[in-house]
Amino acid sequence: MRIETCYFCSHPVYPSKGITFVRNDAKAFRFCRSKCHKNFKMKRNPRKLKWTKAFRKSANKEMVVDSTLSFAARRNVPTRYSRDLVATTLKAMQRVTEIQTKRERAFYKQRMTGNTANRRAADRKLVEENQHMLPEVRARLQQTEAELSDAEETMQEEAIAVAIPARQRQAKRQVQAGDAMDIE
Repeated sequence: MRIETCYFCSHPVYPSKGITFVRNDAKAFRFCRSKCHKNFKMKRNPRKLKWTKAFRKSANKEMVVDSTLSFAARRNVPTRYSRDLVATTLKAMQRVTEIQTKRERAFYKQRMTGNTANRRAADRKLVEENQHMLPEVRARLQQTEAELSDAEETMQEEAIAVAIPARQRQAKRQVQAGDAMDIE
């Protein structure tokens, strides 16, 4: 069973699926769906359509140079059947896919490292450009700040009011303690 790739978008085309187009010079093109076939007939460039693998590779969205990518090409070479060879090949294929997924994740993380800073900078620029739309927001912020400062002042006054009677009580105790010492 041979799994071919779509000529246009590079998706896998399984047996009895997709469309085969044979040109006059006997070159066969396999397509995974009619969307790819129609775009091919319209002579569109796959590198300019964002949903194709060719675009993703040309725009550095996917890994282009990696040793794990060459294993898929080697698998399509026909060889004589051997049970041991099939077992080792299956194990190797699983290991290669594990390595490939790890490398793809690392590549993605490395590619996305500066995105948060860029996004924040773009957001700040958008806010600066559209300041005229924000007076209501500013008024609300000022109102909440005023309410918070009023609340802080009342809390400070209450703390002072609580602290003064406590000091007076301590002074009375000290005076009483002093009187008690004089009596002894």
